[in-house]
Amino acid sequence: MLWICLLFAILGVILGYAAFRFKVEGDPLVVDIEALLPQTQCGQCGFPGCKPYAEAIAQGKADINQCPPGGEVGVKALADLLGLDAKPLNESFGIEKEKKVAVIVEADCIGCTLCIQACPVDAILGAAKYMHTVIASECTGCDLCVEPCPVDCIVMTAIKPSVLNWQWPKPIPNRH
Repeated sequence: MLWICLLFAILGVILGYAAFRFKVEGDPLVVDIEALLPQTQCGQCGFPGCKPYAEAIAQGKADINQCPPGGEVGVKALADLLGLDAKPLNESFGIEKEKKVAVIVEADCIGCTLCIQACPVDAILGAAKYMHTVIASECTGCDLCVEPCPVDCIVMTAIKPSVLNWQWPKPIPNRH
């Protein structure tokens, strides 16, 4: 019995060393691009999340203007990072919208769990046959939970300005 424990301890040390020695580093450009994306994981860009979209941009397989939640500000930030010219948001992927958060009308919720399965960031809490609720601080406003709800008890509401999330209003372009 002692020999088996000793054997597994030695194998554990060997595996630990191999993991450290042969560690594969990720592409730092992908990390920088992903840091500029809004992390909504909504899939509006045509990719299953922000990291796959960042990888596609880094490889030149996707354009920088496919992220509606990031908006024009996100496109400009990506253009600055990559040394490209900023371009308008590609509206075939959607338009920039006001930031929203999901709210579940708990009196109408039947506990079907379809919204929990659809949420890419696990911002919805609940169990089967019990009402659900949204963790507002985790919700990215991606709208993916709204469509699967069979009783339409999920409402997307605008995020009210507070001390924690207030920003200057966007400038109005000259209309000459």
